[in-house]
Amino acid sequence: MNNKPFSGKVALVTGGTSGIGKTTAIEFARAGAKVVLTGRREKEGAQVVAEIEKLGGEAAFVRADVAKDADVKRMVDFTIDKFGRLDIAFNNAGVEWKGPLDQATEAEYRRIFDINVWGVLNSMRHEIPVMLKNGGGAIVNTSSVAGHVGLGQVSIYIASKHAVEGLTKSVALEFAKQNIRINAVAPGVIATEMWDRFAGDELRDQVASIIPVARVGASEEIAAAVLYLCSDNAKFTTGTSLVVDGGFVAQ
Repeated sequence: MNNKPFSGKVALVTGGTSGIGKTTAIEFARAGAKVVLTGRREKEGAQVVAEIEKLGGEAAFVRADVAKDADVKRMVDFTIDKFGRLDIAFNNAGVEWKGPLDQATEAEYRRIFDINVWGVLNSMRHEIPVMLKNGGGAIVNTSSVAGHVGLGQVSIYIASKHAVEGLTKSVALEFAKQNIRINAVAPGVIATEMWDRFAGDELRDQVASIIPVARVGASEEIAAAVLYLCSDNAKFTTGTSLVVDGGFVAQ
């Protein structure tokens, strides 16, 4: 078995400074890929690069806010300048929101959609042309179980993740004949900083009881799903959403 299945490949990971993005960037590097990771926190980005280099991998960080077109263009240009190509993109940057519908503001709505939806759409808009120059590529967008169900008190977030699901399917169909595979990964409750911010003490204590496997997930379990979707083992898979949630959506 090839323990470096991504040797010779270049992977771009947005939201790569913590949580699922950080873990996935490290796992791509372990699997032989050269990795560019992005985020808004330069110190944390440099720390992830150092971790990858300590493992013997190659990585670089570029600061980028995916809500801004100039930043997205710059992160893709940086990747090409640094490593000469782009084969894989994990569009993972996202933010959470919760609150009663009647307290939702236009500013909150725009912030969530600018990052979670426009950030994914615009990343693909810049990534796909450079992938086509290499003859194809693989893209995974971070959705959520929130893209598959409705939940009270998180309406804007739910709407943004349903949008990611639709974008993934539609753009996958648009580029299927050009050897660009586009899928989504839909995590359930995963032990990350974002979950800690979102849950609070009360929900954190209750959550295991509503997940069939009776525990929260680990970021490594999402990373494994992303690497699978980007691998040759998934070369007949496009336009789908891989739910990794401990059985939550199946209830």
